[in-house]
Amino acid sequence: MTQQSYRPEGLEDAFADSGSTPTGPTAPVLPSLGVVGWLRWMWRQLTSMRVALLLLMLLAVAAVPGTVWPQRAQDADKVATYLADHPTLGPLLDRLQFFDVYSSVWFSAIYLLLFISLVGCILPRSRQHWRAMRGRPPRAPRRFDRFPAKADGTLDASPEQAARRAAGVLSAGRRFRVDIRDEGTGVWSVAAERGYLRETGNLVFHLALVGLLVSIAAGQMLHYRGQAIIVEGRAFANTQSDYDTFESGTAFRASSLSPFSLRLDSFESRFDPDTLQSRDFTADVTLTEPDGQPTAETIKVNHPLETGGAKIYLQGNGYAPQVTVRNADGEVTFSGAVPFLPQDTVYTSQGVIKVPDVTSGPQIGLQGVLLPTAENIGADLYRSIDPQPNDPLLALAVWTGDLGLDDGIPQNVYQLDETGLTQITEDDGTPLTLYLRPGETVDLPEGLGTISFESLPRFVALDLRHDPSLGWVLTFALLAFAGLAASLFVPRRRIWLRFRDADPTDSQDEGPVVGRTVVTAAALARGDDVGLQAELDRAMDRLLGRDPSERRAG
Repeated sequence: MTQQSYRPEGLEDAFADSGSTPTGPTAPVLPSLGVVGWLRWMWRQLTSMRVALLLLMLLAVAAVPGTVWPQRAQDADKVATYLADHPTLGPLLDRLQFFDVYSSVWFSAIYLLLFISLVGCILPRSRQHWRAMRGRPPRAPRRFDRFPAKADGTLDASPEQAARRAAGVLSAGRRFRVDIRDEGTGVWSVAAERGYLRETGNLVFHLALVGLLVSIAAGQMLHYRGQAIIVEGRAFANTQSDYDTFESGTAFRASSLSPFSLRLDSFESRFDPDTLQSRDFTADVTLTEPDGQPTAETIKVNHPLETGGAKIYLQGNGYAPQVTVRNADGEVTFSGAVPFLPQDTVYTSQGVIKVPDVTSGPQIGLQGVLLPTAENIGADLYRSIDPQPNDPLLALAVWTGDLGLDDGIPQNVYQLDETGLTQITEDDGTPLTLYLRPGETVDLPEGLGTISFESLPRFVALDLRHDPSLGWVLTFALLAFAGLAASLFVPRRRIWLRFRDADPTDSQDEGPVVGRTVVTAAALARGDDVGLQAELDRAMDRLLGRDPSERRAG
């Protein structure tokens, strides 16, 4: 006899073929999400705190290439040099925008996604927090048995009177938000909550992060920074053409530069007489602002001059020998102060004098060393023994040929490209060196003319910075720190108390208990809180009017 499976009449199985017998469970068919469903899912993922933290870490990683490879915004010459030195890797990195990291498409995309993620996290939480602050504390649970902090006691008052007394105790000093409820049958309860500042601090921290992102982005777009070298007795105008190096944000406009000028009147340096370590640098300048009124100002290290919405820092200093080069006919082919860069604590300085505008013959390049206080230590050997110009000596090597200034390739003004040059030597093949002191004139070899060392003025290297976002960055950074501290150290606690009339089982004495109320209490904290039980005990001590020592003794 064949056994058939039982199937109630009238039951239609939509997942089985007509007339077939089901042999096991069938997987349900899930509905399709659709375009709207997928967009909603992507938005929820993007605005989750997990993704926000991931994007923050990704942004930090994406900033690393900006510290490994030269950036075109900071030093275009280094980028050009890197491209020339790496003909295979350089163009590939350039196409991937590794030389413009902070303005690249991929870095901007991460930045924008992080901004959207943070805003998407903050807005819903802000609405929930606002409703929680305006709403009533959650009502007392039915049972207090499983709470981490519990207490009980009795007092001489009716349940309603005891509840109102407890509300006054907990709300004193605005420490707790309190809600009183009549639960019926003579039972009253009090719900109290504190620590809303914890969530407020958390929201302030995330809002401050958004503010930091906006401020930094605005600063990168609007800032500008330039460096300029000024020799004593000369002036500098706040225009892009007067800066030696200048970099700015994408939204910067040259017309926004304040039209002031700055003249270096004098520079004074002080050194320790024993160790020769620097002690003080002071640049006395004359500032002429747009109103045309010149004012005497002073710039020191770590004491910048503020003008035109920018700060001018004293970044460096040195000596700039004033030299004049004449050709064989006595015509001046070069005249000016040439900054020499200090190389050590006694200001042994190196520099290059380029003479491209010769009337006839090859161009001239002079590569030299300046010794502020020269000491002879051997045959044609000198060293500097003091950074002050007590006995200056200028030693120059002479090169002739093509300086390469017309090749269209940027050159460092402090270096001599020896590619198209020939160094002039003595008869024995040793390099020719010219030695000059202030006021002296010597002949250049091979009838090239003469060179005069006229004076030794000082120069200063100034660094001008303008970033309108710095104040906002500081403000949001302090707010982020304060919000983080509040979210970490402010406890979020809830306390519930229930009051009911005492019955004979609550007393050691037999017979009815009249006018007494039994109090049971419980407390709960968000996360681990070692001070939760102590908080509840203090509240009960104030409510019952007992001495804390009695509770500890009991």
